[in-house]
Amino acid sequence: MSKMEGKSEAYKAAGVDIDLATQLLKNVKGRISATRTPQVLAPIGGFGGLYRIDLTKWKHPVMVVSVDGVGTKLMIAAMMDKYDTVGHDIVNHCINDIAVQGATPVYFMDYIGIGKMRSPLYEDVLSGCADACKAEGVCLIGGESAEMPGMYGNDFDLVGCITGIVEEDQIITGENIKPGHVALGICSKGLQTNGFSLARKVLFDKAGYKVDDRPAELCGKSVGEALIEPHQCFWKAVKSALDAKFPLDGIAHITGGGLYDNVPRILPEGVGVHFDASAIKNPPPIFSLIQKAGEIDPYEMFRVFNMGVGMVWFVPADRADEGLSIIRNAGFDAMRIGEVTVGDRKVQITL
Repeated sequence: MSKMEGKSEAYKAAGVDIDLATQLLKNVKGRISATRTPQVLAPIGGFGGLYRIDLTKWKHPVMVVSVDGVGTKLMIAAMMDKYDTVGHDIVNHCINDIAVQGATPVYFMDYIGIGKMRSPLYEDVLSGCADACKAEGVCLIGGESAEMPGMYGNDFDLVGCITGIVEEDQIITGENIKPGHVALGICSKGLQTNGFSLARKVLFDKAGYKVDDRPAELCGKSVGEALIEPHQCFWKAVKSALDAKFPLDGIAHITGGGLYDNVPRILPEGVGVHFDASAIKNPPPIFSLIQKAGEIDPYEMFRVFNMGVGMVWFVPADRADEGLSIIRNAGFDAMRIGEVTVGDRKVQITL
């Protein structure tokens, strides 16, 4: 063996194990490869991903991109030593972010920055990303893993970037929203990926709960199970509406900032929205537990959390029932939760 063929012992001694990272990636390459589509040209491990746009399908394609992270929900995963859902969180969150503009998601890229590369955490996270991509017909085209012991300690960060395509004349902007339209809320199953800093402070620091505790309010779930509930992907509902040429005039993904901050992002001048909180059907009980334990004002709850609404569609009032049917047929629950009024691009909620 030549000197050039030895292992990277000095780097390993400094806390970075290149050989382990390579082996762990091999363990999940099959799951990643299962997401590939004919448009993907580069193999896994290249310096850049290559994706061919099918110009027989797209006439005037516009690329739509979004990047985000899972945030401090990763700390809940660490407390539970459960990492098979956070990959779903980042993929689904990112897809929802571009679905609101009518974009078909085509490929996803991940970034894992970790203090100490270890198994099965690494495989669980990447397998979750791959499984979520496969479920939505998205290619996990590649990503990056960086072992940085001096940066992350024993923790890690997870970030993702989604790319989608939409025909230029079919971009959903919200400009067609007008007084008389109604708001349809698609139900969420939990916090999604937002509000965990407040949730952790209230439930663990103030109320003293542990992740394994099962308060009566959670109807059999543990605190950890309720908090780690995966962020749903609503693309199937959006795609069904687009395929049916349903008049979907505006969509808001309800992330950090709740209805108050996310809905105004798509409202045109001269309109506002009034929501009725009592119309939200069966909100996940984790929200009432947080509110009660933290003695939090209802207004602040709606400023921080989605409060049971993962996505809002704005549609003509006479098509509301059709819209609800499309959402439910796609596998989600939904209800009419508000109406568009004359206003100044602000949201009002009757609490």
